[in-house]
Amino acid sequence: MLLSLMFCLTSTVFAQNYTTGIGVRGGLYNGLTIKHFTSQNTAFEGLITSRWDGIELTGLYEIQNNFPGMERLSSYIGFGGHVGFWNGDNTNWGTIGTQYTTIGLDGILGLEYSFMFLPVNISLDWKPELNLIGYTGFWYDGGALSVRYIF
Repeated sequence: MLLSLMFCLTSTVFAQNYTTGIGVRGGLYNGLTIKHFTSQNTAFEGLITSRWDGIELTGLYEIQNNFPGMERLSSYIGFGGHVGFWNGDNTNWGTIGTQYTTIGLDGILGLEYSFMFLPVNISLDWKPELNLIGYTGFWYDGGALSVRYIF
């Protein structure tokens, strides 16, 4: 992980081969993703995900860089925040019938590949989160596979 962080912060290879991507995100949290580059290697990503009869809205700032000699494969690292609205179910967490609103911090670490002849990319990431308000605690299981249409 430290090696990926150092690579993302020091690489001068440009990662952007698209401006905006919109797609689906599948994992323990399923939902939608939109990623928009603001420069050649920085982007904002927005997520709308669902799990346990709830919904979560996440905003992330990401630094993205290509692997040397592999212009279509890149790594990214970022941070952001979320707000979630959940129903407790007492099987995984919370109390049955209790409504929870959570606010917290998020990190993200991932790999992304953009296809050469298709306007599509895929990414695989790990997105842990720390709930500071509401149902507090560290949730480490936020990994997902995303598929985006890019333009």
